[in-house]
Order: sequence, then structure tokens, then C-alpha cells
Amino acid sequence: MKKKKIFVIILLTWSLIPFIWQIYTSFSTPDSLLEPFFSLKHKWTIQNYLQVIQADPPFFRYLLNSFIVGVLSTILTLVFAIPASYSLSKAPKSIATTTKLFLLTSSLFPYVLLFLSLLEIARSLNLGNSLVALSIPYSALSMPLALLLLSTSFSDLPIDIDEAAKIEGLDIWQRLRLVLLPLIKPSIASTAIIIFLFSWNEYPIALTWISKPNLITLPVAVARIAGSSIYSVPYGAYAAATVLGAIPLIIIVLVFQKQIISGLTQGAVKG
Repeated sequence: MKKKKIFVIILLTWSLIPFIWQIYTSFSTPDSLLEPFFSLKHKWTIQNYLQVIQADPPFFRYLLNSFIVGVLSTILTLVFAIPASYSLSKAPKSIATTTKLFLLTSSLFPYVLLFLSLLEIARSLNLGNSLVALSIPYSALSMPLALLLLSTSFSDLPIDIDEAAKIEGLDIWQRLRLVLLPLIKPSIASTAIIIFLFSWNEYPIALTWISKPNLITLPVAVARIAGSSIYSVPYGAYAAATVLGAIPLIIIVLVFQKQIISGLTQGAVKG
């Protein structure tokens, strides 16, 4: 038990050190960063946060853009993934296995290799500079993983539940809405959060599809802060931006941590 506690402490420390360092850097003056960690000569400041917040456009505009894209991508993915996952769970075993293997391969495929193709599609269809349009490739890239997670959850449900709903005269949409979806709420919640996090952190597509300053997403805005000067890197402002960008994600994870854990472990143990 003691060794297990030590391992947990080491793992927790290892995970938190980068975030702690970013917080430390965000409240430090440039000269203080050259001093040893927590030196007596260290000078604290909130100027880095003021520089980020008072930028034009305001930094919170980037947070809002990322939030809009994340929500749209999540909704779009779930609208298509839920009925498709149900159908996959009812397919013959051979077809379901082959389809899941294909989905697994697709989810592991490095989407950066599709970068130029997606860019050409965006140009030909005039999809640039639109947060709604940006959610389309995000949804498509998230779809394989969403199908794998949700189809497994549907498969884990006792078949008697679906059969009983059929006997009661419910059609497929009524069975999904009234019976099945409430039973897999944890899986839907965890899948939604995974999709949202991907959309929130995605960089290459957002960089090329969005050029208007008031529409760029958070990762692009943070990258511009880091590369704002060819002579020096504004470490303090960059750290402040990353801390502000991480706060919404931390809140989401803390609020929905039970759903995330329950959804990811659903079906792992069968009695």
C-alpha cells in the first residue's frame, strides 16, 4: 500500500509539474526567469495576464471561438454517431468486427497527412473563415473514435431491454430516445468530452481555414503570441495564455469527472 501511495504521488507530481511551471512563468517578469527557481530576487507580476487580456481582439474572444467550434463539432458528431453506433451494435458479428477494425485503423491514421486535401476542399467549397465550417472536419476526424466507444456501449446493453421496448410498440427513434440513450449517458458524456477536447486543441486545420483575427481559435492565438517577435520569446505572456486556455478544460473535467470515468470503464467488468 505504501509503495502504491508513493507511485501515485510521483505520477501526480510528474503530471502537475508542467502546469505549475506555466503558472510560475505567467506571474514572473522576464528578468526573474533567469534567476533560480523561487529565488529571493524573484519579482512577481500580473502584467503578463494584462497583456494577454487587453490584446486586440480580446483574448476571451479566442476562448469563445474555440468553445463554439467545440460545441458544434460535438453536436454534429453525436447526431450521426449515435444512430450509426446503434446500427453497428445490431449488425452481424463478422460485419461488425470488420467495420470496427476499419474504424480503429481510421482513428489511428495521422490526420496531418490529410492536411493538403482538406485545404483544397475548403478552398473549392469556400469554407474558409467560418467556425461552422471548421466543425465539419473536426466532426469527421472524431467520428471513428465516437463510433467505437458508443457501439461498444450499445453492445453491452442486455438485448432484452431493446426487445421489450419493441414489444411495447416503440419505433427505433423512440427506443433510442426513451430507453437506450438514458442507459448509456456516461458513455455519451465521455465521448462528447473527448470530441470537445480534440476540437479545442486542434491547430493545423484551424491555422489554414481561419485567417480573420476575430475568428481564430485558441491554439492559433497562443501560437501567434509565442511567435510574435523574431528577437525574443514572450515567455510570460505565452504562459499566461496557456493557463487561461487550460482553465475551461479543467472546469469541464472536474464537473464531468464521474461521467468520464463511468463512460470509459463501462463494460470493462461484467457480472
